[in-house]
Amino acid sequence: MVSFDRKSYSKRLLPLISWSHWFTFFNIAIAIALSSLYLFDEASPDSLLGHVYLLTTWLSHMAFITFIGFMLIVFPITLLLPYTKFIRSSASIVFTLGLLLLMLDIFIYSRLGYHLYASSSGQILSLVNSQIKQYSWAFYVTALLLALVTLAVELLISNYAWKHLKQLQKTTFARPIIVTLVGAFFFSHITHIWADAKLDYNVLRQDTVMPLSYPSTAKTLLTKYGLFNRNDYVQRTTSQLSFADPVPNYPSLSSQCTWAPTSQSVFMVLTKDMLSDQQIEQFSRRSVATNITLQHHIDNALYDDAWFNLLYSLPSIYQQDILKQQTKPLLFQALDKFQLAKTLTVVNVDKQTKPALWFETLFDKTTRVGDISSLIFADKFNSMAPGLHLIYFDDSDPYQYELFVDALLSAQKQKADRDIIWLSSIGNDTSKTGLTIKPALLVWPKTQNSNLTHLTSHMDLQGSLMKNWLSCDINAQAYPNSADLLTLNQDRVIANTMVDGIMVFNKDKSMFVDQDGAFRSSSRQLEQIISVSADFPLMIDGVHFIKRFSQNSAAKLDKEHNIEQ
Repeated sequence: MVSFDRKSYSKRLLPLISWSHWFTFFNIAIAIALSSLYLFDEASPDSLLGHVYLLTTWLSHMAFITFIGFMLIVFPITLLLPYTKFIRSSASIVFTLGLLLLMLDIFIYSRLGYHLYASSSGQILSLVNSQIKQYSWAFYVTALLLALVTLAVELLISNYAWKHLKQLQKTTFARPIIVTLVGAFFFSHITHIWADAKLDYNVLRQDTVMPLSYPSTAKTLLTKYGLFNRNDYVQRTTSQLSFADPVPNYPSLSSQCTWAPTSQSVFMVLTKDMLSDQQIEQFSRRSVATNITLQHHIDNALYDDAWFNLLYSLPSIYQQDILKQQTKPLLFQALDKFQLAKTLTVVNVDKQTKPALWFETLFDKTTRVGDISSLIFADKFNSMAPGLHLIYFDDSDPYQYELFVDALLSAQKQKADRDIIWLSSIGNDTSKTGLTIKPALLVWPKTQNSNLTHLTSHMDLQGSLMKNWLSCDINAQAYPNSADLLTLNQDRVIANTMVDGIMVFNKDKSMFVDQDGAFRSSSRQLEQIISVSADFPLMIDGVHFIKRFSQNSAAKLDKEHNIEQ
């Protein structure tokens, strides 16, 4: 009886094993064909070795992944339950799901620049939701058709391989293909080991092209996305972040703004030291106008760079090149257009030290005072000409800052057109404090009181003022890193650069990636920077945020060039 069962088991198992190998072979061909779409999103390598490595790793890696899927799922099921109809149906469903997952990964990679990761589930779901909102029922129809067509193809392959199993077993064409794929597998791995030792960028830059491939390094990815010059890739640890390509020109104001003349001004009251939640709550209670509490506000730059973020609404990496262009921020261009006042007041108790502020020339008038006694009168505030008034407290003296803000908020009671007031700190001594959240308050009359829990940054202020104060309908490409603080209703990633690395924030995490490729985060409880596991999807999202201005400008130039042609 046992012998009969074993014989029956073997008779059922052996044909299924042979069939499953052929079935997997055909699926390898499909997976390789589909994965060719990854290559369209990559720049061509610059060397012959890079091209050969790209070809061999593409073919062998996709073949390996498909075969591993068979070994881990289909093969064990075949051994346990060797029933023809069950195995053929199950294998068809398994490979259908695998190919659909591959298609989803291709789509994600083309849009976001990385593959399916558990850590990037939020960004992926957000992308899928945006597609559903944009295409509605068409999205569901397309997804359903893809699933049905893929399943139909799998069932056809399954049926063909089973009916022609004996003929397939007699063929020899598969053997040289398998030998070639195995050879390509070993060649690609050996080449990568060599490239890793020699720091051959043309090979290492391909680490992220295929799913489940080699883990890349931060240095390689930052070079790939143009934040480093690839020509001195080996010396990367000693050079600072900079764009590999030229920085585009900062835009000039060309569209019409419809600001209606009023007595309303904008007061930016900034301090060198971080404000506390208690101070923000205190200011919010004393405000007679509606206000927006920015509970997750980010200011991660050093002092000089933070001013650039605030005034130009761009990450720090653009600063050196943009300032050489000597073009005023769009907000100041609009202020000049309407002949509105631009004043700067620096409160510096220690009169021996006068901070050098590179942006002073943007203002019509600069005043330096040792104390605020001459400033905190309602008549003084209310007699100021409409425009932008920036008051910067350069000393660690929270008492003077609080006294000044209280006087400014109290003076609003006497105004018919109440002013827009921005209260926050600006700048950091080190990257350590740059990773922390810094609360801020935006007092904006005729809005609703709210606690804004989404990420905000200094880069958001210019765009918000241009749109809602001066009524300037400017294409968002002019300041792509600026969100409208009055309508912000979704989570996002915000990033900035420092000399020695890149800082990235999302709603749950703050992360610093230095030039050695180390990932670090900030612990509020321990008040120190701690090492964390690499989060490449978040880093890539941060790089996309940083490059928006240059990418949008390049897209605009291409569009204009096509129109001329």
